[in-house]
Amino acid sequence: MSTTRRTSPTVFVSAALWGELGTSLQASCPGLQTVLFTAGERVPDGDLAAIEVACLSSDLWPDSSGPFLRICLDSPNLRWLHSFSAGVDHPVFRMFVDRGVRLTTSSGASAAAIAHHVIMNLLVARRDLPSFLRAQASHQWLPRDLDDVEGRTVGVIGMGPIGREVARLCREFGMHPIGLRRTVRGDEPCETWTFDRLHELFGVVDTLVLAVPLTIDTAGLLGRAEFAMLQPGVHLVNVGRGELINEPALIDALRSGQVGWAALDVATTEPLPPESPLWDMANVVITPHSSGGTASTRRRSTALFRDNFERFVRGDSLYNEVF
Repeated sequence: MSTTRRTSPTVFVSAALWGELGTSLQASCPGLQTVLFTAGERVPDGDLAAIEVACLSSDLWPDSSGPFLRICLDSPNLRWLHSFSAGVDHPVFRMFVDRGVRLTTSSGASAAAIAHHVIMNLLVARRDLPSFLRAQASHQWLPRDLDDVEGRTVGVIGMGPIGREVARLCREFGMHPIGLRRTVRGDEPCETWTFDRLHELFGVVDTLVLAVPLTIDTAGLLGRAEFAMLQPGVHLVNVGRGELINEPALIDALRSGQVGWAALDVATTEPLPPESPLWDMANVVITPHSSGGTASTRRRSTALFRDNFERFVRGDSLYNEVF
């Protein structure tokens, strides 16, 4: 897809991103104009009308992402919005697409970081690290035999960049990953099935990783019926979206032991409410939607926006465009 661009669009970005990328953006587009986001400040109408390009960078998440996107919605001549994240399932992003704004994501930028997070949690579960930390806190020396990840059968639901990297690393650690996706392409790093075999997958895995986007079809992917199909004591890691799981059903499955252990980087309601029983469960590890929040992810996301900006100025197609 190519469009004719004028040589000096006005870009709406955070001061932090501009400090990092300003020189290279100006080099690729002489005469580039900017509107810098400042939390709590109103953007003048003239600047709103001038904005054509916006980048929702990771330094704005989570506290300033809402105000930033509201300004983008109020910018009548916005032509392209780039998001630091891979997931754009929030309805606000559909609003931009529906009004003709080009939308791109940073899909792939966080794949390595999130895959490392998944592997860390699989090791934490098998080596029972939480109990060691509890023993340390109470000054107890409690040696015992441990389990390993080698030989585990891991179902990886979602074979995007994150799922593929999870599967690749699982193989390196001696696990047997089985991927699940809508259409098998043949270039997956592991045995991969289509979604019509989802229930069959439930019966053979002892570890389940959710790395699939939230869609109408994947919302509520795991509920009471699905938990009952899983092998007792299954381990679960969710780095997709909280809405993939029926949370009350998960809590019951954790209490009964049907799910032996869970690592949750996402929740149905974020932040996870203080009264949620998940906080106090010994067989649950909670991280605040932070699995991809590393310096390497930020570097790759920033580089992707820079490369896409150069393509935008030239009128070339954009990487990771959402249609």
